[in-house]
This record gives sequence, structure tokens and C-alpha cells, in this order.
Amino acid sequence: MPRSFDMSADYEGSVEEVHQVFHDEEYWRARLAETPVDIATLHSMRVGGQSGTEGTIEVVTLQTVHRHNLPGLVTQLHRGDLCVRREEMWSPVTDGIATASIAGSIVDAPANLWGTAVLAPKADSGGARLSLQVTIQVRIPLIGGKLESIIGTELRQLVTLEQRFTTQWIANT
Repeated sequence: MPRSFDMSADYEGSVEEVHQVFHDEEYWRARLAETPVDIATLHSMRVGGQSGTEGTIEVVTLQTVHRHNLPGLVTQLHRGDLCVRREEMWSPVTDGIATASIAGSIVDAPANLWGTAVLAPKADSGGARLSLQVTIQVRIPLIGGKLESIIGTELRQLVTLEQRFTTQWIANT
């Protein structure tokens, strides 16, 4: 049975500032370089998205962890390296808010995630808050739920890491 997770990250930059860095391919490559995996690549990026609407952004990344760096439980269930495909499709900023659909999967494994993100102003600081609602499903009998919880915990840590990187990126540009 899939598990749902709610998480958030606060940014010092405004919605517009955070959304603007999402348009920058250099930002994505630098952010991926800071990801704690063995190989992280920007598979594709399209500003204007499939719809061609100004302000939309579609990003697909691949993040690979070599087998020898995986937890024991994972190596018992998955042969070889573990590759995560992640897709983010961001809307333009409208009325001060940007939204995204998010999808992810572990390549060649019965694990998927999907969800939504909202980047909205934080009234008390002038910054922005990213709110994520994500559902994770691992279709392995008996232990799928445990793996969903592990993935959810890792995802929370990744969101925090990406928030720190993005905040620093905005401060340095």
C-alpha cells in the first residue's frame, strides 16, 4: 500500500527568485554535483516545457548509487547499481505561486513516487516555502512498506540539502 509524505523547505529568496534559478541549466548541474550519489546527471531540461508556455520548466535527472554503496537491505533486493529517474514539471509563477508535478522511479525496480509541489510566499519573512506532497509505492510483498519509509526519510534529507544549496546559490548570484 503506498505511503504519503508531506514535507516542506523554507527559502530566504522570494518565490520569483527561487523559480528563476530553476530556469538556469548551470544551477541544475551544480545542484546535482552536490547530491550525495555516485553519478548525477541532468538528463533533459526544457524551458517553456512541452506546452511552450513561458515560465514553465521541465527537468529530468538521473541519480545513480553504485551497488557497493547501497544499504544491505537494498542489495538483497536489487542487483547492480540503483538509478533514480526524477522528473519535475514547474508551472510559471501565477499570483505569486508556482506549482509542480513530480514523478520518480527506480529504474528496473518496482518503486515509484509521484506528487505535487507548491512554492508560495512566506508572509512573515518575504521568503518562500516549498510544500511537497509525495506518495511512494514499492511493490514488494511484506517489505514494501519498510522500503517506502526508508525512501521517504531519504527524500526529506534530499529536500533539505537542495534547499540549502538553492539558498546559497541565490545568495551568490
